[in-house]
Amino acid sequence: MADRRCCGVNACQITLIISLVCMTAGCITLIAVIATMNSHKDSERRGEPYLIGVGRADCTGPPAEIPLMGYANTQQTAAGIHTRLYSRAFIIDDGKKRVLFVTADVGMISQRLRLEVLQALQVKYGDLYRQDNVVLSGTHTHCGLAGYFQYTLFMITSKGYIKASMEPLVNGIVKSIDIAHRNIRPGRIYRNRGQLDDSSLNRSPHSYLNNPEDERRRYKWNTDKQVVVLKFTDVDGDGIGMLSWFAVHAVSMNYTNRMVSSDNMGYASYLLEQDKNPGELPGQGSFVAGFSSSNLGDVSPNTRGPFCVNTGLPCDYLNSSCPIGGTKMCQSFGPGRDMFDSTRIIGHNIYKKAKELYATAAEEVTGSIQSAHQWVDMTNVTVQLDDKNTVTTCKPALGHSFAAGTIDGGGDLNFTQGAVEGDPFWDGIRDSLVGPPSNQTKECHHPKPILFSTGEMNWPLPWHPRIVDVQMITVGSVAVVAVPGEMTTMSGRRLREAVKQELESEGTLRDMEVVIAGLSNVYTHYITTYEEYQVQRYEGASTIYGPHTLTAYLHKYRGLAKAIAQDSVAELPVGPEPPFFTKNLFNLMPAAPVDRKPDNTSFGDVLEQVYPIYRQGDVASVTFVAGNPRHSGDIRDKTFVTVEIYDNRTDTWEVVHTDASWETRFQWLKGSNRQSNATIEWHIPPSALSGSYRIRHFGHYKQMNGLRPIITSYEGSSDVFKVSTSLYYL
Repeated sequence: MADRRCCGVNACQITLIISLVCMTAGCITLIAVIATMNSHKDSERRGEPYLIGVGRADCTGPPAEIPLMGYANTQQTAAGIHTRLYSRAFIIDDGKKRVLFVTADVGMISQRLRLEVLQALQVKYGDLYRQDNVVLSGTHTHCGLAGYFQYTLFMITSKGYIKASMEPLVNGIVKSIDIAHRNIRPGRIYRNRGQLDDSSLNRSPHSYLNNPEDERRRYKWNTDKQVVVLKFTDVDGDGIGMLSWFAVHAVSMNYTNRMVSSDNMGYASYLLEQDKNPGELPGQGSFVAGFSSSNLGDVSPNTRGPFCVNTGLPCDYLNSSCPIGGTKMCQSFGPGRDMFDSTRIIGHNIYKKAKELYATAAEEVTGSIQSAHQWVDMTNVTVQLDDKNTVTTCKPALGHSFAAGTIDGGGDLNFTQGAVEGDPFWDGIRDSLVGPPSNQTKECHHPKPILFSTGEMNWPLPWHPRIVDVQMITVGSVAVVAVPGEMTTMSGRRLREAVKQELESEGTLRDMEVVIAGLSNVYTHYITTYEEYQVQRYEGASTIYGPHTLTAYLHKYRGLAKAIAQDSVAELPVGPEPPFFTKNLFNLMPAAPVDRKPDNTSFGDVLEQVYPIYRQGDVASVTFVAGNPRHSGDIRDKTFVTVEIYDNRTDTWEVVHTDASWETRFQWLKGSNRQSNATIEWHIPPSALSGSYRIRHFGHYKQMNGLRPIITSYEGSSDVFKVSTSLYYL
């Protein structure tokens, strides 16, 4: 009995133990399955394509009389077209969240431009495209139209807020988004990076050398040479678009140019799109190639460097000036024989490297999409450095060296870079015109000698923005940091490092590629390191929120990155909304007057005719009686120029070039007595077929019928001429 009870008890215990083990094993298995499912959500995401849409649209405004944006030269007004300007949009959707990145051929995105675009998107799409998931970035061409700002400083140098400039930008950007939205389809993204040499130069090396030596030792160059490429394909692997970032100023076209131009970055886009859209005219075809700006603040494409143009001697190293002529005579030059050739060389270099990286991109971008955004009052950001020290930003102010300009375009007055003391003469003029800066602002900005205390100037509207966008989007292993200004090389390096560290801190994001999208969302001039700021060259003098501007941005972008890493973006404070001014915007542009023409001529008549025959490599030129291009209204998706070849087989003329083509130049000359001419050049490429050609010009002129203006279209054509490999054409 005792033995049986013992055996019986042991059997029960064994049964119970087996049951418990089975239950435990089942629970462990269930937990493991759940954990595996959770841990492999991104793996499942990796197995699925994104939804991708790309789009491109013309955003060129009227190329006449309106100032060009970038060099702040009031004499540099538009007078024709070198190349057209485009907006390129990229939409990425993971099925749950969506982001939209736009790179536009524009000097920078102004706050007003962003707000008007977001308003238009709200009307069309509701809450699908918002301030938190839409990034607008400018390529930083200095040859696009000005007049799309709402802050007084920019309006003064741009002849005001000009609707004729703003409307084509807003409509062009929105149209590129519309096209991308309509074209959304499943696709994949691949990333690649490489190094591009001989295409950039640090234009403030003295400032760069003020950064800590141990920090500088970590880098081979004093500019960032890396090119980052995202390759977009459909599910079959066919390319649909490319997005690239490279840090260089789009100032190959200098301040003497008066034609609208997309400059070197735009030419890189032009080349790749022509490659991928064979047989299409510029601006047409489904493949979209966007070349975006990055931390280009101290980076010039003028690789031959500066020298005194009046003597040929080197400029002063510390202040970039010449003994005779000052800063205006100290100019840097690109690698080409003129600005057009330099634009071609630098643009081709960028294109060639991006094309190579696009072709070899094999690392697929996978994972979920996130976006984070805040509005920040940049005049009052406090950062705790350690247990004892805090720093704060300042009300906006520009230093004396701001007026000196750079080696890419010096100022006209006797200011020099590197000024850490004011000038009694200019300070006196400033005080009598706009008043002196407060002691608080002077102390906050030290050692900057303040030329304009723009944060204390509010008539008729604030001179500078106070509320600024900070924004970041992530697509799998790629983070795009939208920076509202021009970061210097070292500032960008610190920001990328800080963001990458924060994104990867939680372990959920790994191997992040962090890129900086410059000139995004709102323009706030430059962002130098604290050490560069002390030198007060142009970039430091233009760091408007004071010496701790970068520290404040690092703090804010770390916050965005942390929120993304912890999936707590919803908890971020939205911040104070920026203003949208409806009163006191001013426009100093007078209406375009009526057009007149020489006696016994008509608009479109030829004043200077082409030659009968040209060879490849020659320049065919023809001059027409023209109207003011401002009278042509909305010129998007139109052209002032066609170059046409005669097709013997069909007895028709075929357009081979428009004013969007690199090979054409449309130059408008405003003459006396309200008469104007249009000269069209065709720089005949080696690839031009032998045959019969003509050049046509299209435009509009204005006349008055009593008090009512009448706008009339016109067109003209050159004589037919031959292009041949030999001048002896039979």
